[in-house]
Parts: sequence; structure tokens; C-alpha cells
Amino acid sequence: MPTILPTKINIEILALVGRLPNGAGFRDLLGYFKREISERTLHRRLDELVERKDLVRIGKARAARYTLAPRNVEANIVEASDTLLSQAEAYVPMSAAGSEIRAYVRQPIQNRKPVGYNRDFLERYRPNQTAYLLPEHREHLHRIGDFAVGERPAGTYARDILGRLLIDLSWASSRLEGNTYTRLETQRLIEFGVAAEGKDQTEAQMILNHKTAIEMLVEGAEEIGFNTYTFFNLHSLLSENLLADPNASGRIRRRIVDISGTTYHPLAIPQQLEDYFRQILAKVDAIEDPFEQGFFLMVQIPYLQPFEDVNKRVSRLAANIPLLKRNLCPLSFVDVPERAYTEGTLGVYELNRVDLLRDVLLWAYERSCQRYQIVREAVAAPDPVRLQYRESIASAVGEVVRGMKKPTRAVVRELASTLVPKESVERVVVLALEDLAGLHEGNLARYRLRLNEYQAWRHLQRKAN
Repeated sequence: MPTILPTKINIEILALVGRLPNGAGFRDLLGYFKREISERTLHRRLDELVERKDLVRIGKARAARYTLAPRNVEANIVEASDTLLSQAEAYVPMSAAGSEIRAYVRQPIQNRKPVGYNRDFLERYRPNQTAYLLPEHREHLHRIGDFAVGERPAGTYARDILGRLLIDLSWASSRLEGNTYTRLETQRLIEFGVAAEGKDQTEAQMILNHKTAIEMLVEGAEEIGFNTYTFFNLHSLLSENLLADPNASGRIRRRIVDISGTTYHPLAIPQQLEDYFRQILAKVDAIEDPFEQGFFLMVQIPYLQPFEDVNKRVSRLAANIPLLKRNLCPLSFVDVPERAYTEGTLGVYELNRVDLLRDVLLWAYERSCQRYQIVREAVAAPDPVRLQYRESIASAVGEVVRGMKKPTRAVVRELASTLVPKESVERVVVLALEDLAGLHEGNLARYRLRLNEYQAWRHLQRKAN
């Protein structure tokens, strides 16, 4: 049987009763709804809520008053009506459907129906026929997210703001996983390699993994896609040194997983996991709209749980792939309330409903666009030579390090002369030398260098000096 959600009327009754210290009488409630419902309907609703033990009736007949059942006071589920939300709680603006979902997932877990993976949720989705985002949503997102970069290589816009994006997205996505690093601590870790004192090492690892994964997506924006190679490598980078079984990194899971705080039990059979994961990739690749692609991944990857852990992190970064490829403003999740994101995801897990998570996405993307419009206006126009020959510059830097060579103008000129036209050699030499001077453990992925390669080269340079 389908899950039965509390109706909007029931939610508003609970919310109103919760606001009144001495409970509410029948006439109080009827006056609130005015002529929206009849006396008979209100009586029936109250009887239902009393029978379900959501309300307690004190007294009889016209003298009866209604108060919240103790479990509802503890669970605080009465905040589900948009108009009656507690002002103290940070949340996102909600649609009526989002409010309904939130009310359901805020019930005590024992009151929510246990559910398993619903194959039909994925199979009934038809790319470009089904849509999680309404036409007006997609139109709005395109309007605010297209900063008119023009016909330039994929990832150009993200590279323009890469320094800020690395910090914002690494910090915000980690925070949604319970990471306690502040944004300033995240910045110090990413820019200078300085871990915050008193913090668990796994928190620093999580943030640095995000940084490396984001760099892979941005620098490889023209090559990445909706394929297993991209997603397995994305998972591998995000999960490095964080899984109990290191061999599970970048692979479809081989064991059962449980998710705390939900009644949802994910699929367990590896072959089915792989089959459905490939279906997800095939469907998202067929979707034409980049925002629908990104949101589809935010919905379907955590729901399937194809990896042992780090599934939501993969989905958040993967949601940026279509945006990077189209040079649209990236989605950083900055300022997204953790509870709103979690409850939106629970709505997908337990109800197969995307409304609340969609509310989160729409609000989060507006925040990202506002933020990066300001950042972009403050950033100087990119060097056209660096933009045109970025791969050649990266190759020259990588060859110097891997070849254990001294970073001199003569050495770099010799390399550059084999990579770019004669008239551009000297400018590329200058840029490559700048990059070599600024090379550190936090930006190695940009040059496809391994940590041990950099450390060996750095040690040799220090000995030589």
C-alpha cells in the first residue's frame, strides 16, 4: 500500500494546537480555518488525529480542548506548515509539497513505514519526457545561472573562479556530512596545507579529497562525462583514506549498507546495483537540460547507494558536471541548512518524492549565483595565452617535476618549444615558471602529479639550493 501522508489541514491543525499553551478548542480551530472547511470536516479531522494519537482530547462535547500528544511535542513535527515555522530554525523556503514531506520525515522513526529500493522509481523516468524540475524551474535556473561566458572551452567559467569554488564547495559539501571545519579553517587547509588544531584527521582528509575531486572535474571538464570512468574516479578521489576497506574505493559496493535515521533499506545485490547504476548514467546522459541532469543525479545516486559510502558527496559534485560543461554557474551548496538537505534526501528515500529536495536545490542555486556573480566581477579577465595553452603549461610543469629537472628558463623553454607555436613560447615559459614557483601539495592534481613525485622533486631542489 502507498504511504499515507498527513494532509495539509492535519498539519496546520497540529501546528496551531502546538502554538497555544493551553491547547485549542473546537471554535478556536474553526475560526482559524474560517470557511475553508466545514464543521463536519473539522470534527472528522480531529477524531482522526486523536485516534492516531497525534492529539489528546481533554473534556467532552463543546468544552473539549485539544493538546499535542507528548510524542509530537518531543518530535516537534508541528513546524511543518510554512506559515507557522519557527523563526529560530534555519531552513529553505518550502513549497506546500515540501512542507508535507518535511512533516512526514520529522515523525519518530517508529511511526514511518519501512521501505526498500523501488526499482520503478528509476525505470519509470523517461529522459526529456519525465522531469523532476518543472519548466518554470528550469527557465529560472537558466536565467540566473548563465553568465554569458560565450563560446569558450568547457570549464572556463569555473576556472575563472576556481580558487573560491575549491574552498566553498569543499567546505559546504563536507559540512553537510557533519564536518566541523569552519570556512576559514578550510581555506587555511586548502591554500596552505595547515590542518586545524583539535580536529579529527578524517575531517581534513574529507576536505582535501573534495578539493582534489573538484580540480579533476574543472580541469577535465571537456573530457569528463556520464560514464563509469568519471564516476568511479570521482568516488575514488572523494573516498581516499576514508573507507574501512580501501579496495572499495571507486568500485560498486559488495556488501549491505544501512543508513541511520531512516526506514529505507537500500538494494543489496552487487549485480543489480551495477545494472541500475548504469541505467542512471544512461538516462542522465540522455537528458537535454543541464539542471535536470544535475538534479536527477542528486536524487538517484544517493537513493541507489551504489558505493559503500560517500554516495551523497559523489552526487553533489556530479551535479556540477553538466554545469561545468555548459559554462553555467556551479552549485556550491554554501549556506544550505544541513537539516533541510537531510530531510529532502529522506523524502526521496522513504517516499520517492523530490519536492523538498527540489526546494533545497532551487534556493541553493540562487545563493551560488549571487555569490559567484560578485566573485566573477571582481576577477580580472583570464590571460588568453594561459587559457589557450593551459594543457601545454600543465604538461611542461609536470615534465619538470617528473623528470627531476631544475626549474630554469632554459629547461622550460626547451620543453615549451615542443608544445606551442614559436611566437607563444616565451609567454608560456613565463607562465610555467610562475606555476612551478607556486607549486604545493594542494594543487598537484591540476598538473596530474602525484604527491610522491612532487615531494621527491621538492627535496632535490632544496638540496641543490
